Amino acid sequence: MFDFVVHPNVYTTGNQNGLRAILEDMWVKSLPSGSGTIYIVSGFSNFNGGARFYKTLREHTENGGNVVAVLGGSPSQRLSSKQVVEALLECGASVHLINRKRLLHAKCYGYKDDLGNQSAVIGSGNFTGPGLSQNIEASVYLKEPSISQKGFNWDDFIANLLSQNWQYHKCDLTPHASCWKLLYDETPRNLAVDESDAETLIVRLVPTDTNRILAIKGTNASKGSQYFWLSKDCFDFFPPLTIRNKKGWKGTLSTMITMNYVDLNITKQERVTFEAENNLDFRLGTGAYRCTGIASPGDLACITRITDDHYEIRIIDSNHASHPALDQFATIFVGAAGKRYGFIDNSNFNKLI
Repeated sequence: MFDFVVHPNVYTTGNQNGLRAILEDMWVKSLPSGSGTIYIVSGFSNFNGGARFYKTLREHTENGGNVVAVLGGSPSQRLSSKQVVEALLECGASVHLINRKRLLHAKCYGYKDDLGNQSAVIGSGNFTGPGLSQNIEASVYLKEPSISQKGFNWDDFIANLLSQNWQYHKCDLTPHASCWKLLYDETPRNLAVDESDAETLIVRLVPTDTNRILAIKGTNASKGSQYFWLSKDCFDFFPPLTIRNKKGWKGTLSTMITMNYVDLNITKQERVTFEAENNLDFRLGTGAYRCTGIASPGDLACITRITDDHYEIRIIDSNHASHPALDQFATIFVGAAGKRYGFIDNSNFNKLI
């Protein structure tokens, strides 16, 4: 039994529409916490690749299970980050790095529980934010009983992988361990993003986004936090979500960005929060818009990534000449009330506006 998926939202033969959803089905819904071993094999990895799953991985090891990760590492290539390895180790995972330039191209994820039941995903998506969300990736989701009937065994696969005469490094949290020299630092530095990451997120606003924007200052309607709810597939659009609340992995993960409110001529720090224990969506703080009346339901919020931690935001009124063209890019429905989102590269966005 297997399913084939191409994401983002391109094609599926099953109920999951992408790699993130498959891993949720496999690790969160199907595997009893603490039963057996979870496996991660990926040449590239970063913190946001695991953000959805750190809580699950931590609970799995706390309940007696194991997590084994085999990742790519290099002193000169940006293969795996210090932040993702540290996070996996804190979750109780056993992490191995292969130090050989771009050798590890396999992307394999799965589990083997205490009863011998197995599941596996073989595909093109790395354990990164882009690999699990907006990159065009293909995945084959293999399930019981067919996976065992074909003779596949996770224990044998990992044992053979680690027995090769390659430069392996077993990671630990010792500050000066050799593994840390093979990892890059994801800390945002206001650096220009690659052309493929220079995108604008277009969100069609609904009343829950704009109620406090349209409220009169000082009224009850104006109270509370002003933010926009975003899709759970925004892991590749924001910096590493390394700010944890007091509950650690079990609450929220956040990051701070610099936001230029183009319409208001205001620049300020804003928080992006991933609701790791609640609805699993992203929440973008937009406090500068409160009580300004600048946006109504049906308008578009256009969030442009300028550098790795600097963004611009514009409200495109539903009567603006560019609204119909931009609205066509908001093709993915999220939540209720007709909320939609999508992406457009910055060069085309600038031409349209």
